[in-house]
Amino acid sequence: MRQAVTATLSVWGERRFGYSTLKDSREALLDEGWLMPGLKEDSVVEEKELADSEQEQPEAVLGTCTPDDARSQGDPGRPEMDTLSSAHNCESPSARRASVNVTGPESGASHVRRGSLGALPVQRCSSLGSTAPQWVPDSQAPACMKCGSRFSFTRRRHHCRACGKVFCVVCCDLRFRLTHLGGKEGRVCVTCHSTLINRTLRKEQKKVWFADSVQPGNESSSANTTPTHCDPVQTHSPAVAQVVSTDLSEMPSSPCLEREEIVDSPKGSSAKPLPHKGLPPILTSTGVKGDYTVEEKRTESSLLEELEQGQTEPLVFVLNANLLAMVKIVSYVNRRCWCVMSKGMHAVGQPEVVVLLQCLPEEKRFPTDIFSHFIQIYWDAQTAGKFLNHLSHSLAVRGFLGSKEHAGFLYVRPTFQSLDGLPLPPQPFLFGLLILRAESPWARAFPLRLMLRLGAEYRFYPCPLFSVRYREPLFGQINNSIMRLLVDFRFYRYTLPVVTGLMVDLEARSTCITIPKARHAELLKALNKSNERVLAMGACFNERADSHLICVQTADGQYQTQAISIHNQPRRVTGSCFFVFSGALKASSGYLAKSSIVEDGLMVQVTMDTMLELRRALRDMRDFTLTCGKLHQSDRQEYVHIQWQDAEPCFNKGIISPIDGKSMESITCAKTHQRLEYRANGKVIRWTEVFFLQREEQSNGPNANANHNRLTERLARAFCLALCQSLSLLKEDGMTKLALRVTLDGQKMEFLAGSNGQPMPQCYHDSLNQSLTAVVQSVSQRQGHAALQLELIFYILEDIS
Repeated sequence: MRQAVTATLSVWGERRFGYSTLKDSREALLDEGWLMPGLKEDSVVEEKELADSEQEQPEAVLGTCTPDDARSQGDPGRPEMDTLSSAHNCESPSARRASVNVTGPESGASHVRRGSLGALPVQRCSSLGSTAPQWVPDSQAPACMKCGSRFSFTRRRHHCRACGKVFCVVCCDLRFRLTHLGGKEGRVCVTCHSTLINRTLRKEQKKVWFADSVQPGNESSSANTTPTHCDPVQTHSPAVAQVVSTDLSEMPSSPCLEREEIVDSPKGSSAKPLPHKGLPPILTSTGVKGDYTVEEKRTESSLLEELEQGQTEPLVFVLNANLLAMVKIVSYVNRRCWCVMSKGMHAVGQPEVVVLLQCLPEEKRFPTDIFSHFIQIYWDAQTAGKFLNHLSHSLAVRGFLGSKEHAGFLYVRPTFQSLDGLPLPPQPFLFGLLILRAESPWARAFPLRLMLRLGAEYRFYPCPLFSVRYREPLFGQINNSIMRLLVDFRFYRYTLPVVTGLMVDLEARSTCITIPKARHAELLKALNKSNERVLAMGACFNERADSHLICVQTADGQYQTQAISIHNQPRRVTGSCFFVFSGALKASSGYLAKSSIVEDGLMVQVTMDTMLELRRALRDMRDFTLTCGKLHQSDRQEYVHIQWQDAEPCFNKGIISPIDGKSMESITCAKTHQRLEYRANGKVIRWTEVFFLQREEQSNGPNANANHNRLTERLARAFCLALCQSLSLLKEDGMTKLALRVTLDGQKMEFLAGSNGQPMPQCYHDSLNQSLTAVVQSVSQRQGHAALQLELIFYILEDIS
């Protein structure tokens, strides 16, 4: 019958309008206004309302059904409606249920709504945002599916990342964090945005952490002790409240989660708590090693009084089951400052964060905005793999720390600054410097300039470690800076490339640009993307120099060059922030080359022939020397040297092995975001990174790296499975950070596991030896391995999924 109707419609359309297929008929009807473009969208709205009513049914079972829900329960036996008018006149969810062909109650797949013009795919609301939608092809969307505006050269198409349909920019200009995008924000239409917001608000009312670990009518979640592997993306039923184990004899994480609402999370143990309206719970020690209690009803005034009395230990606030914030008021360089530092970032591969915030006169409130920012940093690292490093930045919402001008933090690694009297976390850690809205473009495009400018403002080399609120911005509107030619400050499509370890030293009549040989691939990448007439690169902060060029913007918007140096030391070597080689010098100018200081960088003008020689030298990794000055004035000439050096830049400073305290400084490591995560008995073991202690030179290359990645992942999986049933015991013994060091030489393998600077007890070695030996033997039989030594790092966390 349906084929006959379709054939009749095709013949009628061919005679009347000139099309011969059902697809062409729908496009033509859309073009000429016979079919409303919103019909497909309306069916999605009806389907979303249907799914919303289905999600609210468990509330009726618990006796919490609202009057609106009661009115929405109609007669399920109403007939199917096939006409266009009935699609708009359905009033009850049960009537809509009759018009949808449901393939399965939990399938989560796209369903089909039958109408007189064919089958239109509809995505169920339960999977909206959690699964990738099926995109409508551009060829099938001549007009916006919301307002009906026809697309043109100026009115572009935009796909909704939630439902997959095509809209104009007016109807699809909102953003929402979507599960199938890994928690990242995606463009969504106004209808999907409204549905997702309403669903989130409804979940905030339903999802509660229970203090007794028991949901009404359910058993405790801690009863299941079977280890389960956490996939990178997991979806949870939106109608079921989540339960977390709250055994007070373990790490006192659960009391901080009592009666705390959470946002539904697609990741295994990455539930992100909503910011507290008041202060988070306080963690205090009972005097027994490893035993703590949680206080939730301490007043802010009593806590401030404790800090004012100068207690030696900082206050410990519980932000979530695995993240703490330690707060103390300190006197740093004759300034009274809040010292807020995180504890728990290492478990997600993120350096710990320390914020020194100068106290305001008569300040009587804790800077709780920093707590919310710590939670956001932890969330981004765990779910999206966004890690902060030296000269990274993070932005906050408006109104941060009491001012709309406060934008977020610029993160720096301490170098020459004093750290006396500061309670610091274990390495690695970063200091967060408060930045303003007007300074955020520089934090994103050229953070070294901003860091040194802060140092000049407060007379600390290279920058202060404390932050001052309500200060004046150091940079204003970007006008006549040379950076406008090198950086796209509007869309950031291109920026100044920075090669790790590249430094520029300025001395009397001599300039030296040093490049590590190990970073040749990075330099080639920047060289290939550069203009043939201009070669510009950013430099790293030079710790060998005793001074540095800085750029100061005056009140009239002009840029001046100044220098900042270490206090009470003579200036011998001055660092530069960037260099620019320009091939605009003419051979008839009478100059070999011209060098000058521009803002906080070095500008060298050369001829095109010299530019070609310079590029060849960089590609071949050869040293190169430029002579600057006039042709016949050798006594006043200057030199620019480009030198390749064997030494690698120092990194991983202060990091030691959990096995025996071996230094990991300058040892190559790799983060392993969300690669492996196992849970059992209310605990999670997570693999965070791997250090390559020894690798043969001939084993480098893409194929060798792929083999190493497969091997390390299989070793990590075997290690987790071997210890999965002992996670609670290990955590009770204080072994929360574990390491596995594996040495391979052909088919011979040796391994050593440890924590807190000591090898693990012998009782764990038998299961580890059995699991790891099987992995190495299976891999060696297939492909074999050269000499290799690596160390894998693991953390044991509370399971808050």
